Amino acid sequence: MYDRRVFLRGAAAAVAGVASASEGRTEVMSYAGQYDVDRSISNLDAAYYGAMTRATSAAYRAHGDWVNRHNALFLRSALPGPTRDERLQPATDAVASLIGARPEEVALCGGGTEALYGLIVNYRRLKTGDAVLMADVDYDEMQHAMAYLETSRGVRPVRMNVPEPATTANILAAYEVTLKRNPAIKLVLLTHVSNRNGLVLPVREIADIARRYGADVILDSAQAVGLLPVDVDALGIDFMGFSFHKWVAAPLGTGGIYIRKSRLADIDPWLGNHIRSDGDVRARAPTGTVDFAARLTVPHAVREHHEHGPGRKLAHLTRMRARWVEGVRAIPGLTITHPEEPGRVAVIGAFRFSGQRSWVDAQQAQKVLLSKHQVLVVAKQGLASGPVLRVTPSLFNTDVEIDRMIDAVKAERNLFT
Repeated sequence: MYDRRVFLRGAAAAVAGVASASEGRTEVMSYAGQYDVDRSISNLDAAYYGAMTRATSAAYRAHGDWVNRHNALFLRSALPGPTRDERLQPATDAVASLIGARPEEVALCGGGTEALYGLIVNYRRLKTGDAVLMADVDYDEMQHAMAYLETSRGVRPVRMNVPEPATTANILAAYEVTLKRNPAIKLVLLTHVSNRNGLVLPVREIADIARRYGADVILDSAQAVGLLPVDVDALGIDFMGFSFHKWVAAPLGTGGIYIRKSRLADIDPWLGNHIRSDGDVRARAPTGTVDFAARLTVPHAVREHHEHGPGRKLAHLTRMRARWVEGVRAIPGLTITHPEEPGRVAVIGAFRFSGQRSWVDAQQAQKVLLSKHQVLVVAKQGLASGPVLRVTPSLFNTDVEIDRMIDAVKAERNLFT
């Protein structure tokens, strides 16, 4: 049984970095041994896809076989026993429990991007002349969705840069100043954990500031659910989109929309879709034919996530981030670009080589590390301070793979000098 207090204690331990080395070695073998993945490359890109464990992958194949066998009989609820929606309900229930929500406040969808597009473009409480706020740490597609509101709704996009160093005090001051200077802002996009440099925003505090200035918040938790403790009440959030294929390790194409029940009317149905009633949160997601086998597998992935121990899982991944950071920190001119204040970073991290200045440089560095050293880290642009190389350990990584990345970065220390 999942115990949120255990998760919170484990998360606090992770942020404080108190996991012992011997415990860390045990966790590496325990977690990595549950995956069948290609190890010819040190793959440090869990922020894109965390991959399924061997057991979840087997469950997904079994569900795929079952759906294929029963095909339209399942889709049209023509089988004896539970209807199609009743068979899918455990997935919704599992997801709701994961974020501290009620099942009637959650709709399954095809991923975090799809969820957030639905929330942003269908947010009703905007009128011509209003403004919407986004930041440089926000995901590209979600920024595109916010910018789309200018042409579709006649609102003005406001962009801000999160200051570096990204301390809690600096972040809160920047949002306060921006909202105070722009009283027309009525909607704020917040990214719980940035996919660029791993910054963990102080969501509750920013949401409280936005509320004081009359603005709603849509939270992008694609990189947070399954990684950090996420409780919609504790965060003070009414609207949230998130993924399951990153840190919950569910199949690709799985995600969710959260809308607080009292705020459902503030999000229009998806493109005017009335297949579901307007009072059903599921009307806020596409209703086409989806990968039902993937959704049927979600409860298995969530159960396995709890069995891993969310707090232990976070502590383990945080230890792996600390391992590579300490391994490269002393390289002359190399810059660690993720924040290091406790609470403002978890697992995703980033760096720049000495002399690395442009997007072309970052792409070249990614290519060299992959082709010469069989190490995958990812060039990311969009931060006001410039492009970075993102490093995201996964549960399937081993210390050997982390050390291969350290050795590769050391070998290429003079790439741009």
